[in-house]
Amino acid sequence: MTKLTGFLPPALARPFSALGGVLLAIAAMLPWATFLLNGGAYPDKATLQFFDAPLALTGFRWHVLLLGVAAVVLTFVPIVGRARVLRAIGWGGVAISALSAAFIVSEGGGLGAITAADGNTAFGSIVGVIGGVVLVLGAGATGIEDVPHWPTAIFGLTGWAGRLAAWGALALAFAAVLWLVAQTLTAGGIGGAAFPYAGPIFLAFLGFAGAVLGALHGAGITGWVARLSEEYRAFSIVVLLLCAFALPFTDAGNTYWMQVAANIGVYAATAIGLNIVVGLAGLLDLGYVAFLGIGAFVAANLSGAAASELGWHLPFPLAALIAAVVAGVFGAIVGSPTLRVRGDYLAIVTLAFGEIFYRSAQNNIGGLTGGANAIPGIPPIELFGLGFNQSVTLFGAELPSGVLYYFLIVLVVAVVMAVFANLKNSRIGRAWIAIREDEDAARAMGIRTGQAKILAFVVGAALAGIAGAVFVHKLGTAADASFRFLESVTLLAAVVLGGMGTIPGAVLGASLLFVLPEKLREFDEYRLLVFGLALVFIMRFRPQGLVPDRVRRAEFAGETEEGKRIEEVQERAVLEQELELEREHEAPPGPKEGGR
Repeated sequence: MTKLTGFLPPALARPFSALGGVLLAIAAMLPWATFLLNGGAYPDKATLQFFDAPLALTGFRWHVLLLGVAAVVLTFVPIVGRARVLRAIGWGGVAISALSAAFIVSEGGGLGAITAADGNTAFGSIVGVIGGVVLVLGAGATGIEDVPHWPTAIFGLTGWAGRLAAWGALALAFAAVLWLVAQTLTAGGIGGAAFPYAGPIFLAFLGFAGAVLGALHGAGITGWVARLSEEYRAFSIVVLLLCAFALPFTDAGNTYWMQVAANIGVYAATAIGLNIVVGLAGLLDLGYVAFLGIGAFVAANLSGAAASELGWHLPFPLAALIAAVVAGVFGAIVGSPTLRVRGDYLAIVTLAFGEIFYRSAQNNIGGLTGGANAIPGIPPIELFGLGFNQSVTLFGAELPSGVLYYFLIVLVVAVVMAVFANLKNSRIGRAWIAIREDEDAARAMGIRTGQAKILAFVVGAALAGIAGAVFVHKLGTAADASFRFLESVTLLAAVVLGGMGTIPGAVLGASLLFVLPEKLREFDEYRLLVFGLALVFIMRFRPQGLVPDRVRRAEFAGETEEGKRIEEVQERAVLEQELELEREHEAPPGPKEGGR
């Protein structure tokens, strides 16, 4: 329940919702800036006083128009969860309009850029903000109902008919996810002189994407897809892998975005490994990036690079395996203090280890890191004579250079996901969760907490070592600058932001924390400020993470898996029990035994 819920009487719900949708549609066709900014028109056709070709709108103005039309239609269409859907659309309109207005004001030198100047008027962003707020007020006038819970059986079909229908629905849903990922990566371009407004356009697209996802969640669609994918887990995994492999065939299939996607994969695999230590076992590790660096430097020394001290050249699979083993050994060394310390003291130990590794690599202690010169010239991975840094042609499409590294990292992430999922559902995984919740109680129940905690460090470090081996071959250089303390903080933030103890949470958190800085390069002076504020707001309003598990959702948000408040569910259960007792008490007595 928000402060805007119930602000208006229920009788005004439909008029306000319709008015908000109309205002959003009008805002899309009004001018948004009174003059051309230094970098050009923002957005396209921004200086037109009135625009009479709505289908020719582009960018976020087209998104605002879609949101407005959808709001008007849904206002008069009886659907389950309509209030939640309209509220999500309203907040999306507010986000797009407010972000665009703030950017135009900052670039244009004042409020005149979005109101009136030199005889020109431009109230598009202001009308958009007003329309979004009006829509939110109208949606909350009748109260916000629970998220609907749809059965997984499609149209009641059973057998092979139901299975085929479910497979089709899942394929369509995952294809939509692929489209969303590609659009998110390419929204606004890559920045620089050719794309001067990449940052604000990307943020505006996030507002639209958030509105769409919020509306689907409010209608119960996302929860339904999640339950359906859990029911058909094997099929879902296969389709997700195919969608991941299909990304190079979309608009994101160029060299730059393949490099970005590959880096996201490396950090996602590393974050999943950290999720074992932090998310499952509850051990705060502030030096985890050192294990990524250990795997990277071990693989670099075994790659046959000319600058390598060892000069050995081993096949990549063997080098990656050795990197994982060495990183796991160091994980056991770092995890051994957990037998004596815990909590903040353990965090200090891991922080010290990360800093020791960074300083050792920086000063080339042992002669295995290259120091300030790093280890350059690491040869690319080869398969049947084809270098992974070369472009390839598949199914008649010429894919950019580096796409093979992306395919490899997708496989690595899939393997790491499988390891994490099996460990979480195993006996040792349940032991880790018990230690996370209460270590003393876990020890009292017979769990060998010391061995379990060391094993968590070993497994997490080994997974990071494999990711580091892939990372250093893709990069071509092993340098200490890639493994600073800030990287450990970023990985930890990815786990906490995405949702501790979940696979999608770690992947989503790593993706956001890597994509956002790339996309916000226009705001060089304010990038970290905006980035930090976004994290603060997310942690304030969703402390359980973006994709929490059942335990974290109940602990931090007080919600069930269906998104219902635990207190409300308990009160409803008590009320139903009382009503059942009253019915039994009021029911007439049955015939006496032996009577006719």
